[in-house]
Amino acid sequence: MPTDFATTHDKPLPQWRLSLPGRPLTGLTVLVIEDSRFASEAVRLLCLRSGARIRRADCLRSARRHLAAYRPAVIIVDLGLPDGDGATLIQDLHQAIPRVPVILGMSGDPDLADRALNAGADGFLPKPVESLAVFQQTILGALPPEARGSLLRALPDDMIQPDQAGLRDDLLHAAQVLSDASDTDAIEYIIGFLAGVARASRDPALGDAAAALARGDRENLAIDLTHLSCLVQDRLAQVAQV
Repeated sequence: MPTDFATTHDKPLPQWRLSLPGRPLTGLTVLVIEDSRFASEAVRLLCLRSGARIRRADCLRSARRHLAAYRPAVIIVDLGLPDGDGATLIQDLHQAIPRVPVILGMSGDPDLADRALNAGADGFLPKPVESLAVFQQTILGALPPEARGSLLRALPDDMIQPDQAGLRDDLLHAAQVLSDASDTDAIEYIIGFLAGVARASRDPALGDAAAALARGDRENLAIDLTHLSCLVQDRLAQVAQV
């Protein structure tokens, strides 16, 4: 199995070097498990700026296929995935032997940080993930001590802005799910998905509509779904004009 580690006397030894100025994650492979293209693109840009390689899975099934083939140094798991709870995968990764060095949870709902940490995550990234300094420090702080390096580093103040194409893809996905939503699981999934998209794109109206659907009762379900669908179509039209 390809890995970012060599093993000597059953102890993993890091092969990366954290010495390039401004690229402190050089040599690391990051697996991001995230169904949002917009959020994934942000992580890709952060990895690119930091020197890390990146792979992406958009669901639990795809993630397990990746993990059967290679072992990354860092895994970032979104807690709301289309085929299950990301916290379940975090727990499995935390209990695995050998353990992946860095496991991070990620969500547009900061209240879910405790769920990720209780499942065994080393840290938590709240969406939108756009600060280069926060991204780098969260990963560096969770690395094994021998891999962190001892040199002081200037923290970058760069902020990442993903391309609008990722947001369009997310909105198209949401529109499709909303058009087919007929059971509780699909509705709960799209509520969480759109809440994350709303935070990442700084769209409080969309976030409020998703929250209203989460609070609503069955009698108003059709009305709330229609309202949310209209907002998604409106955002699609706006993105198309950019």
